[in-house]
Amino acid sequence: MFKNYINENEIIKNLQELIKIPSVHEESNNENEPFGKNTVKALNYVLDLGRKLGFRTKNIDGYCGYIEFGSGDELIGIIGHLDVVPEGENWTYPPFEAQIVDNKIYGRGSIDDKGPVMASLYAMKAVMDYCNENSISINKRVRLILGLNEERDWKCIDYYKEHEEIPSIGFSPDADFPCIYAEKGLISPFIIMNYSNFLDKDIVLKNINCNNNPLNVVPKYCSCIVYVKNDIKVKDVDNLIQNFASEYNFNIVTEIINDNELKIISHGIQSHAAHPDLGINAISRLIIVLDKLFKNYNIVVPLFDLFTKYIGLDFNGNKLDINIPDESGELTLNVGKFYFKNNDLKIGLNLRVPINTKFDVIENNFSLICKEFDNVYCEFTGKKAPLHVFKDSYLVKTLCKIYNEETDSNVKPIAIGGATYARAFDNFVSFGANLPGQKDMCHQTDEFISIDNLMLACKIYCKAIYELLTK
Repeated sequence: MFKNYINENEIIKNLQELIKIPSVHEESNNENEPFGKNTVKALNYVLDLGRKLGFRTKNIDGYCGYIEFGSGDELIGIIGHLDVVPEGENWTYPPFEAQIVDNKIYGRGSIDDKGPVMASLYAMKAVMDYCNENSISINKRVRLILGLNEERDWKCIDYYKEHEEIPSIGFSPDADFPCIYAEKGLISPFIIMNYSNFLDKDIVLKNINCNNNPLNVVPKYCSCIVYVKNDIKVKDVDNLIQNFASEYNFNIVTEIINDNELKIISHGIQSHAAHPDLGINAISRLIIVLDKLFKNYNIVVPLFDLFTKYIGLDFNGNKLDINIPDESGELTLNVGKFYFKNNDLKIGLNLRVPINTKFDVIENNFSLICKEFDNVYCEFTGKKAPLHVFKDSYLVKTLCKIYNEETDSNVKPIAIGGATYARAFDNFVSFGANLPGQKDMCHQTDEFISIDNLMLACKIYCKAIYELLTK
């Protein structure tokens, strides 16, 4: 039905150009580039493309934008994002060159979320052209909303909601097929301790560096410097760290800087915070070793003591007694931040909370545990309510039906731990572009999208847009 309206070569070429824009968040004082110049560059690229394809477009003050066609009062929404997480290291193919190898486009953002956005845009083009050529009247509008701050704190979508029309129904191409009817809630506790009283100890922690790791990524790197004084020998500390690393089988290495300073470097494997089991957390392993080091010299750092007793390498919150599984799965916990700020030592966590668990339960348990340790407290940020659209709703049934018809499948809607843009609006679900059973390359080194899957997603989105538009 729409095959002849999809220009595969054009999609691939334009996606490659979009991937080449390194649209990672940057701090900015420019009111027209609130998330950095490259995020706006990516937005303008897609908006310019939208205008060339015959759509109405709008740049909403550099926070976000949209591309739209159709007429009528009802607005159908598709929401995707053009910002990407930092590229990381050790790529086989450069992260911002969009090389094609073995029919895959490699690059940061290829699957999250630039590829699916491009598939959605060209699906809109195919539907618009099909309706025009076949004199099919359209009494609704379709709007592709383009966010620029999804990987951080969603200020782009907050700004959109304050200034623009809210769609009545729609989807986000920001996760998995066949259709995601439930997404866990999000909350980010920060466990905090003032470190001032420990600056006169025989071992002092300095210069924590996690390469600005985002909370929603399992960290692959974390380092710190420990300063030793009085009768403690830096070589003895070096030996202890190496022994602890060997005992725990942690990938931790050391560098002696001088007679008083030792750098400790923890290496892990990066993955999305929704799937902490797929990664190896460099921060968690470093804190465990630091706790053992300090205690070896009779120094108990309450924050580290809490961490080893109640978190450690547990990524389901079982030690914290907050894991209450339901149909959306188990709670997941990612240790994403570790840093100093104004003499406060902080550990930042990213929790994906089952849909039936109230945030009060999480907050109360953390607060009670913090009271067991001197001068330790907890702050809670990044709260996002869970998404739950009933399985038998028109939207879920329609999108699942379309996916199953196009792929000759019989799969059911799913629940995930990821936070997709679908939860930005009521009556939205996430819809593709990862296929069932496919490895999720979101946020990973060597992120890619298969060209075959990109084209399949475009065809599926054509049918979904047409169905929502004409029924």
